[in-house]
Amino acid sequence: MDSQYCLKENRALCEKSISYNDKLAPLFIRNILYSLIPEGTERIYVLGIGSNMISGDSLGPLVGTLLSNLYPKHLTVFGNLQHPLDGVNFIQDFSQISVLKNSFVIAIDSVLGPEDYVNTIVIREGALHPGEALGKKLTPVGDCSMMGVVLKQDHDTANSLLYTNLHLIYTMAMSIAKGISLSVRQYFHYPANHPILNVR
Repeated sequence: MDSQYCLKENRALCEKSISYNDKLAPLFIRNILYSLIPEGTERIYVLGIGSNMISGDSLGPLVGTLLSNLYPKHLTVFGNLQHPLDGVNFIQDFSQISVLKNSFVIAIDSVLGPEDYVNTIVIREGALHPGEALGKKLTPVGDCSMMGVVLKQDHDTANSLLYTNLHLIYTMAMSIAKGISLSVRQYFHYPANHPILNVR
């Protein structure tokens, strides 16, 4: 809950919105990410921001869990269901993250937004601003923001997050994780039969 970010329609012009349940969502995400990764990138970092205690804020940690240990030579994940990057530990944990040169950082979070954005995955070039919707000023993070718009911004958001549809969160997380995994596999030339998710 503390890491919610308010998606504003006029924040940026360069963004793509994908329906959370589109069967082709992972491919769209792969294509967008692949176009954003700079030439010469040697490592990709994923920051799964959110809480493992609140269903509406668990998107980032769930994606982190799905991607853990898949591409150890080229992908590093911070924030998962076991060790989330939430509003309590974000500043302390993020300050300990050392990002190598020639890296690309993808920040993932559940967000609040205008009604016509709800139930979509928004990909935007540039940093994500965790905590903005709840008036917190945390360090902006990421070269690319991936945001699952789970609710409309309103006065009762804090309570609504506790009862967010978990199927929505799970479906978004699967699409985002698959899209990122496909991007990493393609960019670093892994074989086509390399696993794309950490599902046991």
